[in-house]
Amino acid sequence: MKKYKINLESPNHNIINEAIEILANGGVILYPTDTIYGLGANIFNEKAVKRVYEIKKRGFDKPLSILIQDLDELSLIGELSAKNKEYISNYLPGPFTFILKKKNTVPDYITSNKNNVGVRIPNSTIARSLAEIFPITTTSANLSNEKTLNNPKDILKQLDVDIDLVLDVGILDSLKPSKIIDLTGSIPKLKNRINDTYLEVK
Repeated sequence: MKKYKINLESPNHNIINEAIEILANGGVILYPTDTIYGLGANIFNEKAVKRVYEIKKRGFDKPLSILIQDLDELSLIGELSAKNKEYISNYLPGPFTFILKKKNTVPDYITSNKNNVGVRIPNSTIARSLAEIFPITTTSANLSNEKTLNNPKDILKQLDVDIDLVLDVGILDSLKPSKIIDLTGSIPKLKNRINDTYLEVK
């Protein structure tokens, strides 16, 4: 397991490139976003994605969201009307996950064979840089149904497994994951994470 201290605002490009190479070769990394630390794997590597599930002890019936670099890539991942693209552009980059009807480019093992996909573009230079060549998974770096932690030392202790690479920016201010907005219907809906209900939003 490799660990690097990295600057949140101006990350070392050599470290980022090494992280991308590890992802390209099927590795799993721990990385910071604009909300919490996440576990990243190349979405096109099934073995790596399944390892993320195993690290989290997460059921394979629960989809993972994906992280892309910029708005231009959204249309490659999900179905997006002009209206919804304009709506999303008001929020991204930022601490939001948008649920879209997925395109065939997204492997079924990411979405648990469901027709929708969650997409993030964090307001984080590090996170977006990691997705420069291919999208990566973005899921909280914690055991499923366990406490979300905000620093790599505690996260690694909780997970109790080796991660191929750790990008450490220290303690993150947030302990809250991104807000989830579903755009698969006629009206945007905000998900309540506690009881999985949705509220209409403007």
